[in-house]
Amino acid sequence: MEKTLPSIPAKRYFTIGEVGDLCGVKPHVLRYWEQEFTQLRPMKRRGNRRYYQHHEVLMIRRIRDLLYDQGFTISGARNKMQELLQTERDKKRNGEVMLEGVEVIELDDGDADDFEVEPLQDSLVAGGRQLLQVRRELFQIRELLTEGLAS
Repeated sequence: MEKTLPSIPAKRYFTIGEVGDLCGVKPHVLRYWEQEFTQLRPMKRRGNRRYYQHHEVLMIRRIRDLLYDQGFTISGARNKMQELLQTERDKKRNGEVMLEGVEVIELDDGDADDFEVEPLQDSLVAGGRQLLQVRRELFQIRELLTEGLAS
């Protein structure tokens, strides 16, 4: 049943029909899963229409994987989702950054100037450059504070 799911477009909200297409499940299944998985709470607007956000689409894909691909029961998948969410909360509490599907690269202060960004979408490259600039400025501020405390 390993079916490749389409990529999730860069949108803020998704209708139940769009989420069904993105996750390979029918809308009535999504409504049922809302009752079974308390973490799944789409926003409801006029006429009780559901609008899902990106993180909820990812959660639905994870639930789908547990149920359809890994063979969990609803109860087992519910427990597994609670475990996964608790693990993520613990990591956030300990200051670890959760970046699903993103490789984290550690840079020394001198590395920031030679850091080459692979060709990606222009917006990602610009965002990466802005982050590197902010990082440089934070290092400069830290140095100023350290010098001020030493005086």
